[in-house]
Amino acid sequence: MTLTAERRRQDREILALAVPAFGALVAEPLFLMADSAIVGHLGTAQLAGVGVASAALTTATGVFVFLAYATTAAVARRIGAGDRRAAIQQGIDGIWLALVLSAAVVALTLLLAPRMADALGASATAAPYAVTYLRISALGIPAVLMVMAATGVLRGLQDTRTPLYVAIAGFAVNLGLNAGLVYGAGLGVAGSAWGTVIAQTGMAAVYVFVVVRGARRERAPLRPDAAGIRASARAGGPLMVRTLSLRAILMIATAVAAGLGDDRIAAHQIAMTVLLFIAFALDSIAIAGQAIIGRYLGASDVPGTRAATRRMIEWGIGAGAVLGVLVVVARPLYVPLFTPDPAVQQELNTVLLLLALCQPVSGLVYVLDGVLMGAGDGRFLAWAMLATLVVFAPAALAVPASGTGLAGLWWALNLFMLVRAGFLAKRVRGGKWLVTGAVRG
Repeated sequence: MTLTAERRRQDREILALAVPAFGALVAEPLFLMADSAIVGHLGTAQLAGVGVASAALTTATGVFVFLAYATTAAVARRIGAGDRRAAIQQGIDGIWLALVLSAAVVALTLLLAPRMADALGASATAAPYAVTYLRISALGIPAVLMVMAATGVLRGLQDTRTPLYVAIAGFAVNLGLNAGLVYGAGLGVAGSAWGTVIAQTGMAAVYVFVVVRGARRERAPLRPDAAGIRASARAGGPLMVRTLSLRAILMIATAVAAGLGDDRIAAHQIAMTVLLFIAFALDSIAIAGQAIIGRYLGASDVPGTRAATRRMIEWGIGAGAVLGVLVVVARPLYVPLFTPDPAVQQELNTVLLLLALCQPVSGLVYVLDGVLMGAGDGRFLAWAMLATLVVFAPAALAVPASGTGLAGLWWALNLFMLVRAGFLAKRVRGGKWLVTGAVRG
């Protein structure tokens, strides 16, 4: 096969997984963007409250993203080794783990909602809205975690189309419910939270149905297996450390922005929503990387692993550059959708330029992160993120005293991405992550 033909084959393989994954991944930021756009017209305090609550919820559920990522890598390895039944069984263990974990997360969120809002720096005017949104949204946490685990199963099976269809339906339902409950029913911030919870629960039900149907087809047991659940938890441990470090970085950024005033935390919330949308878009290539790399390593194909990695890096950097340009060019179209407040818009326009500047680097980071997740290299990812947190924290915490405002905070966020890129690039150039076989030893 010629080099050109091989590259085309790689492109088709990446796109076949990444394009549907993009649609599914952007569902989460679209939920937040819809909430922000609808709530933003209620007032700045309401938007600030939802911004703080969203950061807390993203942290409470996001630390368990290993339910998707670790499951994708493990299932893909089994598929590469030719054992589909074991692959599905491993995914079912992840879904049971999601249910176990969600009980504790819901209880803690309901109990600690006011303290979460205070810890993230919510002002006296924004805090009541943050607490309301948090307590209602907590009821959707079991659905969120189950969706993560079930999505990981499907991605590992090289199926990103089903998550796309579920995401489209979920977003449509969420948007309609939020608009109707916030304005039609007059529920305000509470209506936005209820709309999202109902949509999330419906999505979880569909995912579980699809996985159960696949398990029955392969005659994989559905009952909980204590050993399998414990194994899933152990496999996800390092990724949880990695995610906790990342969430700490985002929470520090939110707390610093909240201390700069309601206008700036509102602008920061909108910018973070845009950033999350871009991040999930770039992560679609990383998701393809997880599934492809896991499958190649499961089949003991190291040359294929290396070649796919190189091509995905090219895709990541290119996609990041294109998205960065779109963020800047399209500002007049989307900024007014989020807020009519001139002060918030002025802060936001500056921040969006800084955000766009770093997107080619972000594309590299997300792809390399996905490659190493697909390889099951969780321990390295955990240590690398901890080291990045150590660099970012003092830079961000120095912003209020420096007088650089919200722009200074976003320069610190760009520094975080550059440091992270350095760690990941150095690791991928080496060979320690290239462990082959159906199960990573």
